[in-house]
Amino acid sequence: MTIQQGFLLTRQSRDVQGQTYIELWLSTDAGPTQLIIKDEKPIFFIKQATVVQANELLATNKLTASIRNLDIMSFEQQPLAACYCDTIQQANALKTLFEQADILILESDIKLADRFLMERFIQGSMTFTGDFTHYSRYQKVLNAKCKTGDYTPKLKVVSLDLECSEKGILYSIGLDSPMDSRVIMIGEPEEADTNIQWVSSEYELLQALCAWFEQYDPDVIVGWSVIDFDFRLLHKRAEWHKTKLMLGRGNQPSFFRSASQTQQGFITIPGRVVLDGIDTLKTATYQFRSWSLESVSQELLGEGKDIHNVHDRMDEINHMYRHDKPSLAKYNLQDCVLVNKIFQHTHLLDFAIERSKLTGVELDRVGGSVAAFTNLYLPQLHRAGYVAPNLHSENWLASPGGYVMDSIPGLYDSVLVLDFKSLYPSIIRSFLIDPLGLIEGLKLEIGNRENQAVPGFRGGQFHRSRHFLPQMIEKLWAARDIAKKNNDKAFSQAIKIIMNSFYGVLGSSGCRFFDTRLASSITMRGHEIMKQTKVLVEEQGYQVIYGDTDSTFVSLGHEHNQSEADDIGKKLVANINQWWAKHLEQTYALTSNLEIEYETHYRKFLMPTIRGSETGSKKRYAGLIGVGKQEKMVFKGLESARTDWTPLAQRFQHTLYSMVFHGESPDNYVRQFVEDTLSGKFDDELIYQKRLRRKLHEYQKNVPPQVRAARMADEINMQLGRPLQYQNRGRIEYLMTLNGPEPKEYLKSRIDYQHYIDKQLKPVADAILPFVGLQFESISLPQLGLF
Repeated sequence: MTIQQGFLLTRQSRDVQGQTYIELWLSTDAGPTQLIIKDEKPIFFIKQATVVQANELLATNKLTASIRNLDIMSFEQQPLAACYCDTIQQANALKTLFEQADILILESDIKLADRFLMERFIQGSMTFTGDFTHYSRYQKVLNAKCKTGDYTPKLKVVSLDLECSEKGILYSIGLDSPMDSRVIMIGEPEEADTNIQWVSSEYELLQALCAWFEQYDPDVIVGWSVIDFDFRLLHKRAEWHKTKLMLGRGNQPSFFRSASQTQQGFITIPGRVVLDGIDTLKTATYQFRSWSLESVSQELLGEGKDIHNVHDRMDEINHMYRHDKPSLAKYNLQDCVLVNKIFQHTHLLDFAIERSKLTGVELDRVGGSVAAFTNLYLPQLHRAGYVAPNLHSENWLASPGGYVMDSIPGLYDSVLVLDFKSLYPSIIRSFLIDPLGLIEGLKLEIGNRENQAVPGFRGGQFHRSRHFLPQMIEKLWAARDIAKKNNDKAFSQAIKIIMNSFYGVLGSSGCRFFDTRLASSITMRGHEIMKQTKVLVEEQGYQVIYGDTDSTFVSLGHEHNQSEADDIGKKLVANINQWWAKHLEQTYALTSNLEIEYETHYRKFLMPTIRGSETGSKKRYAGLIGVGKQEKMVFKGLESARTDWTPLAQRFQHTLYSMVFHGESPDNYVRQFVEDTLSGKFDDELIYQKRLRRKLHEYQKNVPPQVRAARMADEINMQLGRPLQYQNRGRIEYLMTLNGPEPKEYLKSRIDYQHYIDKQLKPVADAILPFVGLQFESISLPQLGLF
C-alpha cells in the first residue's frame, strides 16, 4: 500500500451522478496530486423532539434522508439527532424545508469538504493513500483515505500582471517565475531585451496563457489586485471570445464570481492557489500609507515603477503599445518582479503556509479568524458530546473593549513601559475561559460552585477541567517560543495573529461561539488586572501616568540612566508577576499565566493633552528611546504616525520634538519653518492623501475636502475624455488652495499657506511647546506679519 504526504492547495465538493464528490489538490514530493473522495454524507443536526415532525415532512414531500438519534447535545442541553443526506442538493432542500416548518437545524452551514477535513484534524498537511493512477503532469488517487500529517511543501510560484487599454482590451501578460520569465504580447515580433512571446490576437494571448500554465504548472499565482483586476478582466475577455480559461490542473477551467453586495471578486482554479499581495499583507498585519504597488515597493524594497501618475501611466502605456512594445514588455515584467520581491522580502508565502498548517484555513483565505477557530474547536466539541450553536444575528450584547486609563499629561524624564505578554490569551489560559467550559460551568450547582467553577463576569463561570481553549493556546504559546528562539519570523507571526484572534472571535457576533459572558470575562478581567497593576506600581513609589489595554506607563520621577532604569524595570516586573501568581493561587486556586515584561525605557516622554483642553489624551504619545549612542523617536497616534497628515506636518513634528527632547530652544526653528512654508519652499510636502470610504455619489450632506477634490478631478477627466478615477472609492491626493481643495494632478489655484500654518503646523506645536513655556503663535506671528 502506497502512503504519501502532501500539502492541501484547493478543495471543492459537488454532486456527481447522485452522490457527493470531494476533490482535493495537493502538493507532494511526487508532484501535483488529485484526491477523490466519493459518497461522503452531508450532515446537520436537529432536536430529537422534532424527529417525528421531520420524518413526516420527508414522507409528505417524497424526500429521503436518514435521521438518527445520537448521544450528543446542543448548548441548551437538548438531545440531538443527525440528519444524513445523499447529496449536497438534497441537504440544501431539506434545510429549506425544515426552516419553513420552524425546525431548528444546527451546523448546516459547514461545507462538506471543510467538515471532511476538520473532523480528521487535517490542517494544511496530510497523509493519504488510495488507488493511484499516474498521468503525465499529476497523479490521481481514487478511494482516498486521509489523516493529519506534518509536511511542509516547496511551492512553485508565478507572479502575473496584465497591461491593457483603458477599455480593458488586453495588450500583454507578464509572468515572472524561477521556472520561466516572459511577457506574452500581441504584435509583430521585434528585437527586445525582455523575453517576449509574440501572438497575433487577444484570443491567442489567452490561449498562450493557458498553454504556459499547462507547461510550467505553478502551484501559486501572486500579483497586485490580481483577483479583482487581472483575473476579473481575463475572465471577462475569455467570455467575450466565448472560450474558457483552462488554467486549472487536470484540464479544468477556472471560475470567477463576484459577491452580490460588495462586488468583491473570488477566483477558483482547481489545483492552484491565487494570493493577492495586498490581501495577504493585510492578513499578516502589515500597514502602509498607501497600498499602491509603487508605494509599498518603495517602502519595503526602496525601488518602484517608472511611471507614477495614473493618467501619464495610461497615456504612456497606450503610446508604448503603439510605438515601443519592447519598452511596454519591460514595464509589464517589472511589476511582476516587484511583487515577487515583496513576497520574498516579507516571507508572505511562508506565513500563509504556516497559518494553514496551524489552523486548517485555505492558503488563500483572507482574514479567516472565525474559520480558523471553528476548524480547530468544532471537532473537539463534537467529541465532548456537543454540537455548535448557530450565529446570533440579533439580541447580542457587546462586551467592553480594552482598558484605557486617563493619562496625566506632561513632558517627562525616564518613563518605563511595562507590557503584559499576550494579555488576553494569558487571561484565557489562567481563568480557563472557554465556550464548552462556560456551558459546563453553568451546569454546576450553587453549592459546588466554590470548588468547581471559576468565576467570570456578567454571570459567566467556567468548568475547571471541561475545556479546550486554554490548552489550544498553551500549545500555540509553546510553539511560538520555539519559533522565536529559532528566529522563524513567519511562523512566529502566524502564531501571534492566531492566538490574539481568539479573543476577537469570541467577542464577534460573526462567530457561532459568541457569548457576551465569554468576551466580557476576558476584557473585564483585563480591566481588573490593569487597575490592580497600577496599584502595585504606585505602592513601590512610582507614578503610573497612562495605561492602555496591556501596557502600563511608569514615570520614575526624574532622569535615570539606562542601567538604573533597567534595574527598576526588572524589579517592578518581578514584584508584579509574583503578586499575581500568589493572588490567583490563594483566591481562585489557579495557576497564573500572567506575565508582565519590562519593555522600554523612554529617556524623554510626552503625554499631550486633548486639543483645546487640560485633559490628558489617550492613545497619543511620543518619546525618545536611546540604546548607547543610537537614538529612536517613537510617535503613537500623533501626526507623524498617521497617514492623513501631510509630509509637512510630519517633518515639522519630528524635528521640533527632537529639539525639545534634547533641551534645545526651538524658537528659531519654528520661525524659519513658518517662513519657509509661506515662501513656497515646501510645496511638494503639502499634499493630503485621503481614502474615499464610499462611492462618490453617496456623499450628500457632509462633503469633506477629499470628496470635493475627487469630484473636481473626475469632472476634468470627463472633459478630457479620460476614464473616471474616483466614482467607486479609491485614494485621492489634493492640496488646499485659496479656492478650496484641488486635486494634485489638476492644481490651478494658488496654495492657501495660511491653512497649512493653522491646520498642520499649529496643532503639532501646540501639543508640545506649552510644556516648555512657549506658544506657537507668539513665536510665529512676526513671520506671519511679513507676508
